Order: sequence, then C-alpha cells, then structure tokens
Amino acid sequence: MPVRSEVIATKWGLILAMGLELTLTAASPALAEDQWPGIQMQLYGDRPVAGGEGMITLDAPYRSDNDARTVMGATLLAPAGRSIRDVSLILDQNPMPVSAVIHLSRPIARFAFEATLRVNGPTPVHVVTELDNGTLYAVEGFVKTSGQGACSAPPGSNPEAALATLGNMEIEIGSLRASGKSDLLTDLARLRNQQVSMSLKISHPSHSGMQMDQISLLFIPMRYVERVDIDLDGQRFADVTGSISLSENPEFTLSIPAASHVIDVTMTDTDGTVTRKSKTLTSY
Repeated sequence: MPVRSEVIATKWGLILAMGLELTLTAASPALAEDQWPGIQMQLYGDRPVAGGEGMITLDAPYRSDNDARTVMGATLLAPAGRSIRDVSLILDQNPMPVSAVIHLSRPIARFAFEATLRVNGPTPVHVVTELDNGTLYAVEGFVKTSGQGACSAPPGSNPEAALATLGNMEIEIGSLRASGKSDLLTDLARLRNQQVSMSLKISHPSHSGMQMDQISLLFIPMRYVERVDIDLDGQRFADVTGSISLSENPEFTLSIPAASHVIDVTMTDTDGTVTRKSKTLTSY
C-alpha cells in the first residue's frame, strides 16, 4: 500500500496547512462556518459527494464531556450490490481536519467504527465514504465543546514515562453494538451474527506538536499514531491512517467478520516506531 499512503499523506499535508491558516484567521465567523467546501475540494476535487442519509449514521455527542477524549464513530450500510471501501472522519475546525481514514482492503457491505479523538473546539463533523465503484457519500453533524483547546492542552501523562509503554496494544472482542433508532442500525443489528466488534487500545502519547512541556516551556515535538494495519487470518483487512486529532492512548473499535480466527495488528508512529500484537479467537 505505499502508493496509497503517499496519496493520503499528501492530502493531509494540504489540509493541515489550510487548517493552520484558518486557525489564524478564525476571528471571522464567516470563515469559521465555510471550511467544508474548501476541505472537500482539496480532498476530492470536482468529484460529486452525495448525501449519505439513510446509508451513514454518525455517532457523535451533542456536546463533548471531555474535549481531549471524545468518542466518535459511524455505522454504514452500502446500497444493494455495493460495498464500502474507504471511510474518512473529518473534524472541520481541528488543526488537522482529516482525523482518521479507514481503508478496507476487502470492501464489505456493512461497517461500523469508533475512535477516541481530540476536539479542539466547536466543529462540524463529516463522515465520508467511498464505495467500491468510486462513488462518494457524506453526512454532517456538529459537536459543541467546553473550549479546552484540546490539541494544545498539556499531556495527561509525563512525556518521558509515556515512552516506557509506547506502542503497547490490547485487543478485545465483543458483540457488535447497535445504538440509536435509525432503520440503518436496525438492519445492522439483524446481521450482528455475521460481525463482531474488535476494540484496539494503543498506549501512545499522541503529541500534537502544539503542546508545551510544563517544566521546560518548550513545545513537545509532534509524534502520533500514523498507521494501524489490521490483518485477519493472514490477509489484510483494513488500514487506519491517524492524525494529531487522535487522543492520548487512542482507542479504535471496528466491526470485523465473526468468522475471523487470528487478528494481527501493526502500529507505526510518525517517528518510525513499529509494534505488533496478535490475538487468536478461540471462541469464534
């Protein structure tokens, strides 16, 4: 997947630069309300993005209880005969708006995910999916915050102590959770016997590059989970590309086929650290 990673990194570099520029000019409400058209153009060019209502259900709080660790996700069900190939979670007002991108090496008709994120301030949230035929769909929500400025908030743990466990991972398996009242989630609940949820906890400080060491008063260099590769039974299932929007010690939950027996996860961070974790599912 080296070519795809380069494409994503290039897009994110553009989005990060644009996000920082708009942060400097955020005093203008008009600019703050109008970021999505520019983000959409930089990511997708002139490709049409259709409304995804009825196909994508966004799971995000009305107001974040903890700006530094907010759980967001979505449940997706592709139209008949189509499959989901890519999912992007975008926080328009974050310094790096493209917060997580999930590429499914084996496109599937239904998919659900969650991630723990930093929400830097009140922001529109977009979930964009690309189907196996290249068509794009999106839904939009909005999350209010307490105004903590989570991307520049001091780390919750000592940076040196965090290095001792950096890259440690835990994998847990559970039943696929369906919440809400939409027909989409009801349909997914009926199919839960075909999928289970895989929860992944990663020990990582996720330094945003905007945080200041409280002792030295110097900025802590940027270092975050750049990529998570997930293999099922020896074959690639999904690649997750991260950003500075990921929370400290980020957690991901993804739906995977219930017939899976062996899960292999590889984490790579922006400093080139690589760690691996495997789990054999004897119950499935």
